[in-house]
Amino acid sequence: MKVISLHVGEGRYQVNLHALFCGKDSSVCIFGGEVPHIGAVAVAVPRKSLTGDGSDSASASVICIAGHKEDEMVRRIALRLSSKWVCNVTVSAGIHIDNVEKDELIILNTNIEKLVENLMCKVSDC
Repeated sequence: MKVISLHVGEGRYQVNLHALFCGKDSSVCIFGGEVPHIGAVAVAVPRKSLTGDGSDSASASVICIAGHKEDEMVRRIALRLSSKWVCNVTVSAGIHIDNVEKDELIILNTNIEKLVENLMCKVSDC
């Protein structure tokens, strides 16, 4: 079993990622901010694209804890990783900053994107 741990940012903008590779499947946990938690979980399953061009794609299901806003993020990341790696992927996430401002959300989203890119590079040796 392989585990990859990464983090990006500092202080209240630090976001952490732990990826566990169990067999051919993967489970990714993203957490950070001032109050790490589980806000949403997505499960993605690979499939062939509906375009008919033979490319890989994925389908996902999401469970979101009431009042949390991580659902779209975990779905997007799970679909991306599942279609790229052609395996079942779970992504759970919980990132909270009290009284967050719009510019702070941009910083957090940038850090999350960097984490996912770093993970994909570590797995693909780029």
